[in-house]
This record gives sequence, structure tokens and C-alpha cells, in this order.
Amino acid sequence: MAITTYSELKSSVADWLDRDDLTSAIVDFVTLAEAQFNRSIRHRKMVTRSTATIDDRYSATPADWLQTVQFILSTDPVTTMEYLTNEALNKKRSESSAVGKPLYFSHVGDEIEVFPPPDSSYTGELVYYAKVPALSDSNTTNWLLTLSPDLYLYGALVQSAPYLRDDERLPVWLARYTQMVEDMNLSNELTRGQTSVKMSVPTFG
Repeated sequence: MAITTYSELKSSVADWLDRDDLTSAIVDFVTLAEAQFNRSIRHRKMVTRSTATIDDRYSATPADWLQTVQFILSTDPVTTMEYLTNEALNKKRSESSAVGKPLYFSHVGDEIEVFPPPDSSYTGELVYYAKVPALSDSNTTNWLLTLSPDLYLYGALVQSAPYLRDDERLPVWLARYTQMVEDMNLSNELTRGQTSVKMSVPTFG
């Protein structure tokens, strides 16, 4: 059967498992697969951007943030801030208490810290990898299900194994899933630098 929606995915997982008593468990299998996707996959379709006013030392990252690609200030000319580790940023802060145009940033938990602290309001633009939008009854499809329904299927099947215990099909499912993740990440490497960034406007400040 075609797998184009959340409902069709759940039905297909049930068919492959040959079980009709796993309705609620299959929801969990899909959710767990999505958590694994977010840890394992970095694809150009995950790249998005968010703008916000930077007027404080700390700003919250977007709710769907996974990994930063670039952080810039919309100045003239544009200021591309340099990423530093927490330790390196702390060292700079210990050496100077000045405020000014931020030139460096680091991640502290779910927040972004900039240095020097801003001396006025700046417009910041964060380019980042976003989480795969979770499927649900109200969000019935997303870019990954459209691009690779087989990855979703095998991802959910792999997640079913601990629940079902000792399913002899697991090595096959896992091998297929692992290869698909590798292929997707490789396709991203091959097209790096040839993609456009999708526009999004949630604030992170």
C-alpha cells in the first residue's frame, strides 16, 4: 500500500508486524523513530532560519532547534558571529566587561549566549537544523514521510523490537534502516552548497 499519511503509515506498520492489537503501541513506535531521526539525520530539508531581536546576553533557541549552522547579525555589512565553546566564551568574558556588537556566541542549554553583550538592539538570524515535524492525527504528513516513506516504516519497525521481544526480523529491518539513514546523510553531503534555505519566522529571543 502507498504510505503518504500518518494513518497509512500506522496501518502499514501493523501489516508488516502482522498484528491488529498494537494500535497505541504503534503510535509510540513512530514517536520513537522520529526521536532517532532527529539524532541521526542531517538533511538539507531540515535547514531553516529564524529571526529575532538580540538585545540581551542570552536568547532562547527555537523550540524545533537541533543544531546551529550559522548565526549572523543583520548589520551593514552582515556580521557572521563565531562559535566558541562555553569555556572559550567564559575566558573572553573574564578578560573584558565591555558591551558592543556581539561577535561570538555559544550554546548554554536551550539558550544562545553572545559576547560582547549587545550595546543596543540587533536583528539576529539563526540558520539551523530543525527537528523533523512530528506526525500526528492533526499533522498527517511531513517532508520526510513524503521523501522517504520506507525510512519511516523501517524506523518504526526497528523501534517495535524491544516491545515485541526477540523478533527474528529485526536484523533485516535494522540493516535496511541503517542503510537508508546513511544514504540520506550522504545525499545531503553531495548536495551541500547547492540548496536554498527555507524561511521561517519563529522568534528565539
